[in-house]
Amino acid sequence: MIISWLANPERFSKVFTPVRPWVAGLSLVLFAWGLYLCFASPEDYQQGDTVRIMYIHVPAAWMALFTYLVMGVASFFGLIFRHALADAAAKAAAPIGAVFTALALITGSLWGKPMWGTWWEWDGRMTSVLVLFLFYIGYIALHASIEDEQRAAKSTAILALIGLINLPIIKFSVDWWNTLHQGASVFRPDGPTVAPSMLWPLLVMALAYKALFVWLWLIRIDTEILNRKYNGLRARLGFREGGA
Repeated sequence: MIISWLANPERFSKVFTPVRPWVAGLSLVLFAWGLYLCFASPEDYQQGDTVRIMYIHVPAAWMALFTYLVMGVASFFGLIFRHALADAAAKAAAPIGAVFTALALITGSLWGKPMWGTWWEWDGRMTSVLVLFLFYIGYIALHASIEDEQRAAKSTAILALIGLINLPIIKFSVDWWNTLHQGASVFRPDGPTVAPSMLWPLLVMALAYKALFVWLWLIRIDTEILNRKYNGLRARLGFREGGA
């Protein structure tokens, strides 16, 4: 019911445009708090100060997966139910997710070099995250290569849904294959194994990333709505001029 009500682009913009400054402010506060906690947290007894890369890398990796899930769900609604806003929401999420994934890959390499002695290893986790990045890039490129909006929406929605298969592979890759990555240490049935002094900065930074995503996503959805209005108006005016 709520999803159907918000599927109208005009209604969506009217509801969420006033929310954007508050989300931006929340993100700024959370980042400031999270960075303070990151630098105030103790060094790791093995990794030293290098462990602070975790507070950037891990939330970026979480957001890479979360953003693709959002893109996949929006693509599903756009493909099956043909909601007017669903494709715009999926398209708006793709570049944000690509940046999060690139950040996760880069910071992972920076963290891996002093810890593992290598910038890159073709293990299950790293390779599957690289595949995720390629899905994002492929989605963006496919959308840009098809001029017809409906054809582009259908083709990219199918690609996004296929890419969802990669998410559980990323999640369980450390359990299925030999990997340099450690197993889950935060979201575990028996509770986190990370010390509270390191867990709190990590969770605050994760919330900061989430708020940043919501803010950027809302802006990009509104931009996409305006862009489609503009293209529709141009098409109508061009048709009238051609028929005159």
